[in-house]
Amino acid sequence: MEVQKKKISGGVHPKDDGKSLSSGVAIKPAPLLEKYQVILCQHIGAPPKLIVNPGDVVKKGQMIAEPGGFVSAPVHAPTSGTVGKVIDVPGPMGVNQQAVEILADGKDEFDSGLEPIADWRQAAPEVLKERIGKAGIVGMGGAAFPTLVKLSPPPAKKIDTLILNGAECEPYLTADHRLMLERADAVLTGAAIMARVLGITRIYIGIEANKPNAIAELQTKAPNYNAKVVVLKVRYPQGGEKQLIYAVTGRKVPEGMLPMDAGCVVQNVGTAAAVAEAVLEGKPLFERVTTVTGLPVVNPGNWLVRIGTPIAEVLRLAGGVKSTPGKVILGGPMMGFAQKSIEVPVMKNTSGILLLDQSEVVQFTSQPCIRCGKCIDNCPMNLLCGTISCFIENEKFDKAEELHVMDCLECGACAYACPAHRPLVQHVRRAKAEIRARKAKENKK
Repeated sequence: MEVQKKKISGGVHPKDDGKSLSSGVAIKPAPLLEKYQVILCQHIGAPPKLIVNPGDVVKKGQMIAEPGGFVSAPVHAPTSGTVGKVIDVPGPMGVNQQAVEILADGKDEFDSGLEPIADWRQAAPEVLKERIGKAGIVGMGGAAFPTLVKLSPPPAKKIDTLILNGAECEPYLTADHRLMLERADAVLTGAAIMARVLGITRIYIGIEANKPNAIAELQTKAPNYNAKVVVLKVRYPQGGEKQLIYAVTGRKVPEGMLPMDAGCVVQNVGTAAAVAEAVLEGKPLFERVTTVTGLPVVNPGNWLVRIGTPIAEVLRLAGGVKSTPGKVILGGPMMGFAQKSIEVPVMKNTSGILLLDQSEVVQFTSQPCIRCGKCIDNCPMNLLCGTISCFIENEKFDKAEELHVMDCLECGACAYACPAHRPLVQHVRRAKAEIRARKAKENKK
């Protein structure tokens, strides 16, 4: 076992992280629904292209949309049945997104067209990488970046370390915790497969110290996969890529650069398990473990849910609600997104469905900054959060850019600590959008 090498800057840790609501509840498979509404674009990058038509018969795992470019990923049917309508459904970002209906036939027959690669240790790295791409695997910690792209660094970038992110530092979420505890071999096998693709042997698994049973399980099995467990201090956002790399290796990712510039590739433990399934079983990514939790939820827990399942259906699995929630969030309370509809379907990166009690919801008030400096103390990137926020309020986006607003993780640690309840993360998102729009306009000239 290795312990954390470096302490990350800033960060917060809520007194009650809410994990006890679901951390002791084993993963349960969700029952088959009559209909799924599968959003087509479920990743960062180019949207995929639909390759089926209404009325087509499909099998579970069959590709229904192919990649629209290199930074893209295919989408697969969550069950067997008939392709229904192509419709617009509420998306997790508050705008409608295109989705395709899959009308279940009740047979749930599987046929992905991908043959299992049992002896993956002898398979060529390019074969394994191709399989990961065809299986539609993306980052399952939230970002949904296509895994194939992460495993294809330019030749000039010398990668020597793979880090699995098992920190799960977001309050309330326990899907990764249960996955590590219940499916440790799949997590470790996926890590070993990705290490073979990258041509490296150094594998670390970073896990926060508040998951002792998962740590013990992986510590027992990790040596069989040439991997090492690194126990991390409980501190949000310990699971941020740059923070995790620093905590585990002591390396700093240069400003404006990527993890590969520090010789590292970081993948979520859920992504690793999905890689193992894709290679050993020929199973594409059409379902994932999702935490359903919060004080209003009758039976908080963790479910294996198929993509295209509406939030409302997942809440029924958890017994519904016992009180009117103040907010419904996809993801965790720090970096998740509040929802205006419970008809939003589960996607590949839906790590959690969180219902906050009305007493837990803090409303942003946009009071003037009182210059207390708490946002700066808690910023893991050492940014002048308050000053940046004031510049943005006054639409001085160039000044915010000079203060490195583009390096902000949007982790919310600043807003959590702000006694004036200023909408700091929303300010940052606005600034980033304005800056990107300006640069795109300049590039067209």
